[in-house]
Amino acid sequence: MNPFFLIIVGLPMLEIFLMIKIGSEVGALNTIALIFLTAIIGVYFAKIQGMRTLKSGMLNIYQNKMPVYELISGASIAIAALLLIAPGFFTDLLGFLLIIPFTRKIFLKLAFKNKIKTKKHNDTIDAEIVENKKDEL
Repeated sequence: MNPFFLIIVGLPMLEIFLMIKIGSEVGALNTIALIFLTAIIGVYFAKIQGMRTLKSGMLNIYQNKMPVYELISGASIAIAALLLIAPGFFTDLLGFLLIIPFTRKIFLKLAFKNKIKTKKHNDTIDAEIVENKKDEL
């Protein structure tokens, strides 16, 4: 089965199931209030983490380093903010796990463990100078 189709169909079904279960335990109005509260708190923490990541990236740029981790971290914070805005408890859980720096590093390592291959970098460049002179008339 296509994983994209599974996400499109399975995720809303899981969210509805969790909302019904939690709503039956704490009540409908409390469930709605909890959904809004997690969205507000999540976006607030996403803003804080985004500013920290931006400051860290600027520091790396000033030190003439590539802010690769900060770029990937910033994208994951943006995804986390979208997950937190979306109504539901499972997406909120994933969003909060992406907001926390420790768990974000774990997720990024799991996501890129097959993509990052350790190569032996050789700083020597082998080149040949070729002079191309044309006869002038």
